Amino acid sequence: MLLNFNSPIEAADGERRIVSGQIVPFGSIGNTSIGKVIFEAGSIQIPAPSKIKLLAQHNTNDPIGRAQSFRETATGIDGIFKLSAASKAQDYLVMASEGLIDGLSVGVEVLASRERKDGTVVVTAALLKEVSLVESPAFDQARVLEVVASETEEVSAPVEETVADENPNQPESEAAVSEDTTPATTEAAAAPAAEASRPTIKASAAYGDGTTRVRHGITSMGRYTEHKVKAALGDEQSKQWIAASEDKLTAAADSFSTNPAFSPIQYMSNFVSNTNFGRPAIDAVSKAALPASGMTINIPTLVTSAGGGSGTAPTVASTAESAAPSDTGMVSAYTSVSVSKYAGQQTISLELMERSDPIFFDQLAIQLERAYLQATDAALIAILTSQGTQAATAAASSAGLISYVSTESPAAYKGSSYFAQNLVANTDWWSALLGYTDTTGRPIYNAYNYMNNAGESKPGSIKGTVLGLDLYVDKNVTAGLIDESAFIIAPETVLWMESPEAFFSVNVVNSMSVQTAIYGYAAGKVLIPAGVRRFNLT
Repeated sequence: MLLNFNSPIEAADGERRIVSGQIVPFGSIGNTSIGKVIFEAGSIQIPAPSKIKLLAQHNTNDPIGRAQSFRETATGIDGIFKLSAASKAQDYLVMASEGLIDGLSVGVEVLASRERKDGTVVVTAALLKEVSLVESPAFDQARVLEVVASETEEVSAPVEETVADENPNQPESEAAVSEDTTPATTEAAAAPAAEASRPTIKASAAYGDGTTRVRHGITSMGRYTEHKVKAALGDEQSKQWIAASEDKLTAAADSFSTNPAFSPIQYMSNFVSNTNFGRPAIDAVSKAALPASGMTINIPTLVTSAGGGSGTAPTVASTAESAAPSDTGMVSAYTSVSVSKYAGQQTISLELMERSDPIFFDQLAIQLERAYLQATDAALIAILTSQGTQAATAAASSAGLISYVSTESPAAYKGSSYFAQNLVANTDWWSALLGYTDTTGRPIYNAYNYMNNAGESKPGSIKGTVLGLDLYVDKNVTAGLIDESAFIIAPETVLWMESPEAFFSVNVVNSMSVQTAIYGYAAGKVLIPAGVRRFNLT
């Protein structure tokens, strides 16, 4: 059973954002969300104060502060709360100071209770869940007893006259802070007073260090805010008043450096890594599933001499009437492809496996998979380098790139019968493309709707177009604008086959650990060497 019960705010301190008061009385009848209720003395259990939030009107989506401390007395439970610096919390603090929001209301979970004949519920055991600032308390006499540093509070005149009489020529000084914090009382103040509010401000010229400072008129949180704004707008007097009012503030005596036990290290669920590169080179070629068995795969092939092979294709020729047709036998063979295993292992201690955050296993799987992708992508690049055709020499420049594409794209078609479609290049070529300009300084590959646009390469994407070819930027390609730093590819001339990735785990008894591995099988082959044109630096 959950119920809400209202009590008064006894004090509000605007400068420190503190409100305090009796959150629940013992032995008094109050009207709650379940009807008339009485709390017995000692009936409410309270967890750590820092766990209790201060809400606005019992709305769990509107937290405005947190409890600082609780004190149980013979008449009830007193609470002190600090409001946050958020605008909603500040609005509630102002309304509390002005008496518009003058109730403290508890939300409790009732653990044990009994009902009297008149229907009143007597709570004997309950758990405090939250406390709220509300418009009206359960008792008519429960109102704000004291508001400190309100806008209507004036500086004490007698003290001000004493300062002027003592030394008429002495410069006006900053207002000193008095420690007179006697709380106001009302007829209903049966419980001990809540914690004293922040000291009020009174004018004085005397300072123990013998110095004099600017006297200021900041006597409330409202005046402080007013002059803070004016100071930000350049008002010199406001700047001096703000500086004077803050001059006597001192650093907190307690901090995390003196209480490290209450500053636990927190780890977020986000995981930062620089391994997310994918497999651009593999994306640029033909792909197929690897056959289910065998470590060597034979692929039937017919590659004519123009393509670099020794096969022979059938021929067709113009044939005279009654003459025998062309009779050239087809010669074919097998090209062999070796299957390779790609695997990576991680040894996990029993403690890490059983006591770590679950995010560890998620990220371990992700990182193993990314390592697998990088290894297989690098393997295909090595195949392109060793089995592709070296292009004609070209310079490492914009003109050299144009020469490379214009020469090798037709050569790929001529040698393989397939069109060159993709350009796989390293990050250095990507950088060069972003920087290439025409004679007027306009970007060639990084401009919007440019009349002589030769393609598109953007900083935010590793894919683009270059002189009609689809660009794939791959960091695993040889660095620098040198040999094998780029490949023009007719995708039908390169085949990459692979099995699904799999994970394998085994217990290691002698070390009480678990070894887990990712593995898979793959095979790659340049089927027609003429369809892959390797960049060849002049």
